[in-house]
Amino acid sequence: MPEHLFTSGHTACSGCGQSLAARLVIDTAGPNTIVVNNTGCLEVFSTKYPESAWQVPWVHSLFENAAAVASGVEAALKYLGTKDTINIIAQAGDGGTADIGLQALSGMLERGHDILYVCYDNEAYMNTGVQRSGLTPFDANTTTSPIGNNSKGNPRPKKPLPEIALAHGIPYVATASVGFPQDIQRKVKKALSIKGPKYMQIHVPCPLGWRHEPQLTYAIAKLAVETGLYPLVEFENGVKSARQIKPKPVEEYLKTQARFKHLINNPEELKRVQAVADSNIERYNLKLQ
Repeated sequence: MPEHLFTSGHTACSGCGQSLAARLVIDTAGPNTIVVNNTGCLEVFSTKYPESAWQVPWVHSLFENAAAVASGVEAALKYLGTKDTINIIAQAGDGGTADIGLQALSGMLERGHDILYVCYDNEAYMNTGVQRSGLTPFDANTTTSPIGNNSKGNPRPKKPLPEIALAHGIPYVATASVGFPQDIQRKVKKALSIKGPKYMQIHVPCPLGWRHEPQLTYAIAKLAVETGLYPLVEFENGVKSARQIKPKPVEEYLKTQARFKHLINNPEELKRVQAVADSNIERYNLKLQ
């Protein structure tokens, strides 16, 4: 068996947080796993015909329907009597999850399929030109939320996908970050130990779209958590737990990325972004006592 189930040789950008997270997820899940993958960055850079970085059965679905295809895979394995020995992971980026694929994801959760759905959240449609998605953060500069005289970037907050998943009454929901690899592994193990639909959302910096130095991927991912802008929470049968932090000012995170450079000398906008972090800290009880 190879050292990793997601191997080197793919064409991800240097410092790609998504490739790092994908390796952690599949190595933790193990070889008895079937992956269904939406169209997106991960699909494009990991399966350039006739090669593949995946050392497990891997299915490419359309941009919107990994959850639906994975539901069919699960039904087929149940019919064959082999479902209990095989993990099924459906995965996509933030656009393929929060926007284009939300209906299929909702159906998978509602029907109760024994599938782990993983959203690799790099906060825009990176594969098609850094367009804004439903998970793009407030005030971020993207090609469809550009800055200008009448715009400070994306006017909308991140869509609350973990809460939307939780509202389906599923047994496990979690957020994670590539800046905390062991936390990803722990949550994948826990999710796969639970029967029924599970949802994980993993924050994965994108040097190309966020316009940061590739060697800063881990540091930037950690800062998102340490400022409260990306809370690490999990809900097991509705019971919440969260990683507590000593909050850092949001400016420490924002100044690392050119997508936010228009905010650094704008005290009023910095206050608005800080308010987002402060709201997260209060809502999820993140502040270390």
